[in-house]
Amino acid sequence: MRFILSFLALLAAGSASAERLTLDRIHADPSLSGPGVRALKVSPDGARVTFLRGREDNQYQLDLWEYNMKDKTARRLVDSKVLAPEENLSDAEKARRERARTAALKGIISYSWSPDGKQLLVPLAGNLYLVDLTKPDQARLVATGNVIDPKISPKGKYVSFVRDQNLFVIDLKTGKERQLTTDGKGTVHNGEAEFVAQEEMHQFTGYYWAPDDSALAFRWYDEAQVPVARRFEIYADRTDVVEQRYPAAGDKNAVVGLKIVSPETGVIRDVDLGANKDIYLVRADWSADAKALFFQRQSRDQKTLELISVDAGTLAQRPMLTETAKTWTTISDDLRFLDSGKGFIWSSERTGRNHLYLYDMNGKLQHAISKGEWGFDDLLAVDEKAGKVYVSANKDAVYDKQVYALALNGSTADKPKRVTQADGWHDSSFSRHGEVFVDTWSDPANPPQVSIRRPDGSLVAWLEKNEVNESHPYYKYKSDLLPVEFGSMKAKDGQTLYYSVIKPWHFDASKKYPVYLSTYGGPHAQHVQRKWDGAHFDQYMAQQGYVVFRLDNRGSSRRERVFTDAIYRNLGKVEVEDQLTGVDWLGTQSYVDSKRIGVYGWSYGGFMSLRLLSQGSDKIAAGVSGAPVTDWRLYDTHYTEQFMDKPSENEDGYKQSTVFAHVDGLKSKLLLIHGMADDNVLFTNTTKMIDALVNRGVQFELMTYPGAKHGVSSRTAKRHVQTYIDAFFRKNLHPESN
Repeated sequence: MRFILSFLALLAAGSASAERLTLDRIHADPSLSGPGVRALKVSPDGARVTFLRGREDNQYQLDLWEYNMKDKTARRLVDSKVLAPEENLSDAEKARRERARTAALKGIISYSWSPDGKQLLVPLAGNLYLVDLTKPDQARLVATGNVIDPKISPKGKYVSFVRDQNLFVIDLKTGKERQLTTDGKGTVHNGEAEFVAQEEMHQFTGYYWAPDDSALAFRWYDEAQVPVARRFEIYADRTDVVEQRYPAAGDKNAVVGLKIVSPETGVIRDVDLGANKDIYLVRADWSADAKALFFQRQSRDQKTLELISVDAGTLAQRPMLTETAKTWTTISDDLRFLDSGKGFIWSSERTGRNHLYLYDMNGKLQHAISKGEWGFDDLLAVDEKAGKVYVSANKDAVYDKQVYALALNGSTADKPKRVTQADGWHDSSFSRHGEVFVDTWSDPANPPQVSIRRPDGSLVAWLEKNEVNESHPYYKYKSDLLPVEFGSMKAKDGQTLYYSVIKPWHFDASKKYPVYLSTYGGPHAQHVQRKWDGAHFDQYMAQQGYVVFRLDNRGSSRRERVFTDAIYRNLGKVEVEDQLTGVDWLGTQSYVDSKRIGVYGWSYGGFMSLRLLSQGSDKIAAGVSGAPVTDWRLYDTHYTEQFMDKPSENEDGYKQSTVFAHVDGLKSKLLLIHGMADDNVLFTNTTKMIDALVNRGVQFELMTYPGAKHGVSSRTAKRHVQTYIDAFFRKNLHPESN
C-alpha cells in the first residue's frame, strides 16, 4: 500500500518571486527552518518554559530564553555573548560534545532548574553561573576551571560538577567548595562516563544525586588496561599525535566501579559490582525515598541485563530482575520510581516489542502497562495522581512519532490513547508529573512548530508557531518545496520495509531521472521519517533533478525485535540485501533511469555505501562514502560486540562483514570522505580502504578535512562536503537542468 502526503498548495507552479534553493543559502543565517528551539524544559513550578535558541546572525550560537505562562510572552534570559564573549573549551568538554553530537554549537548548550524554580544553573565556556530569574542579567559566577556536567542537587542545597577528573560540590548556603574525590588523574576518572558509555550507551553523566541530597552515587573508572590507539590528528597548521584509549572489538574495556559519597562528610563507600569485572555499568538510580540505590549491570556479551538494589545504609544487595536475550538486551532510560514508594516502572523487549511493566519494590511483577503488536520509544512522564503514563511511539504509522497515554493500572495496556493528533513527528517534553507538555511538531511540509499543551493534547499556548509566511526565511523557497511520498515493500523474508521518495522538480512522468539514494542502514536509527528535513539537502537534490530515495532495511530501529535481530553476527548482509531490493524496485519505475543510480551514506551509511558498491556495481553507478567503518574489528567494543559478539567468537562473521571481503566487486565511481581527526570511526578505516583500492588498481576520489572529527561539524566544512557530493553526482549521474 502506498501513502502519499497531501501538499496541494505546494504543487502549484512557482511564483515569480520564488528563489531556487542553494547550498550557500542552506548554510547561511538565519536558519531556513525558522527560529528553532531546543532543550525545552518546564519549570518545576509550571510557570515557565525555558529553551535554547540560536541567534538570528548565527544559528549555532545559543542563548537561554523563557516563555512566561502567565503573560504569554517570550524573552531572552541570558545572552551567551555578553556572559562569555570568547569560548576556550577544555579537551574533555570538546570530547563530551563530540559524543553528544553538539560539537557544532557554541554558547549555552545545557542548563538546569533549581528545585524551587527560582534559579537556573548555566555552564558556559568552562565556567558555571547561577541565574536568578528576578535579575537574570546579574548571573553569579559560582565555579571556574573547565567544569563539566554541572547539576543542582534535588533539594537545592548543593551544586555539583566534575573538574580535572574529580567530583566537587558547592554548598550554596555557605559558598564553600568541597572536593569529594582526589584520585582522579591519568587513567583514573571520577564522576564521568567512560568512552563507550558516552558514545554507545548515551550515558553523558557519571554521577547521580540521592533525592534528599544525602549522597551522590558516582562512577569510577580506570582505563589503564584499554589499548592505546596512537593516531594523528591532522590540522591545517599542525599535526597532533594523540594516544587515545580506544577499546576496539575484543579488546579490554575500562575497569568500572560504583561508589557512594556524602557531600557533607566526604566519606566514600564502594558498591560491589560482582566478582566479574568485565561488565558494563549501564545506569544508576535512587529510589524515591533515597533508601536504596539501584544499578543496572550488563554482561560483556550483552545477553544479560540485571537490575540490582543496594541498601543505602548497609550496602546489602538483592537482585530485582534479570533480562536475557539470545542476541542482545537493549538498554534504556525508562526506569522510573513511583513517588508513592510503591513500585517502579521498567521497560523490556521480552515479548519481541518494547513495552512497560510495573514492579513492586521487592522486584515482583505487578502487571504490564503496555502490550500488543506495537512498541513504544520513550517513557515521557508518570502522573501518579491521575494514574496516567505517557509514552512516545509509532503505533499508527511506523515513520511517525506520536504521544500516547496509558493507564498506570494496566487497564488500557493494549489500547493506548493517542494524545497528539497531527500526523508527522512529535518530540515532546513533559513537566515532571505530566501536568503540561511542550510539543515540537513537524512534517515534510511544515518546519518545527512548538506549542504548550495539556496532557489531553489540547492547546495552552503557542511558543513558536513558525508559520512559513512572508517574514519566514523559507518563504522564498516554499513554492518549490517538493512532496515526500511514503510507501512499503517486502524484504526477501517477507518483512515490511518502508521507504520515502521525492520526485524531481517539474516532474514529468514520461522522462527518466537519475536517483540519489540516501542510506544509513544501521541499528539504533531510523532514516525514513515523516518530519521536516532540517538539513534541506534531500530537497536540494530533488530540485537538481534527482529522484531522492530512502529505505529502512532490516536492523533499523523503532521496529519489532524480529526485524532488528536479522543483522545479528553478520553486519551488512541483510542490510545490503534490502537496499538492493529497493534499488530493484526503483528500476521498475517508469520514471527512473536504472543506469544512473547513486548512493550516499555517512558513518554506518558510509559502510553501507561501500558494501552496496561492492555488491551492486551492476545496479549502482556511483557512490559517496563518508567516515566509513570498513572493518568491524576497528570499531569499539560495546557497539560492535552487541551485534557481532567478540571477534574470537565469530571469526567468519567479522570476515564477511568487512568491506574488504567484497571489494573486488567494486567497479562504480567512488568518492571517499573522512575527517582527519576522527576519534570515533578512526581514520585508519579509510586508509585501509585506500590501500585496498590502490592494490586493486581501482581509481577513486578522496576528500579529507583537516581537524574534522566524525561529524565534520563546522559550517564551512559541512557546506564544502555537500558541494563536493553535489558536484560528484552531477559529474557521474548527469541530472537534467530544470
